[in-house]
Amino acid sequence: MKRILLIMCVALFGFTYHAKAQWVVTDPTNLVQNIISAVQGTSTAANMISNVKECANIYKQGKEYYDALKSVSNLIKDARKVKKTIEMVSEITNIYVNGFNKMLTDPNFSVAELEAISTGYTLLLEEGGALVTELKEIVTAKNGLSISDAERMEIIDRIFNKMVDYRNMTRYFTNKNIGVSFIRSQQKGDTDRVRSLYGSPSERYW
Repeated sequence: MKRILLIMCVALFGFTYHAKAQWVVTDPTNLVQNIISAVQGTSTAANMISNVKECANIYKQGKEYYDALKSVSNLIKDARKVKKTIEMVSEITNIYVNGFNKMLTDPNFSVAELEAISTGYTLLLEEGGALVTELKEIVTAKNGLSISDAERMEIIDRIFNKMVDYRNMTRYFTNKNIGVSFIRSQQKGDTDRVRSLYGSPSERYW
């Protein structure tokens, strides 16, 4: 968590100022072409594309596990928090894909800033993926024999609450970055362009 906060602070405050959850249909790898177009000719492209691929792997892991819940005991299969925890991986990915895709076309961000933003998103997805792995382990038959139902559900509650934190942090991170662009657009006198790109706060689901 400290590592994530550090990266996000760099992304949010390191800029230089001048003057519901269902599985998304958007494939994170669709970001690759936009990244190439935005940072073509720089060494940053490889790092950002690597981040996108990591995001896609975590998304795939979560979806595969969610699909596999059908074969788990009814207690776990019917637990709403298990389902919602997995779905939040999709929601975080969706925020990343949609928000960052637009930031790549936003001239208010430098290549270095886009790399920092990409790294921040990837760390959030990695932490969410780690929670998916922990959740998967706790609901396997092997672990189910060693702990009681009450203990298992207590762990599920803890994982769920952590995932909510990561989801909310992703929303906050996205909105703060958009806020940076909006401030810069005010200085340039082109706020209408930023509103058109990202939509008004009430129009953004994140």
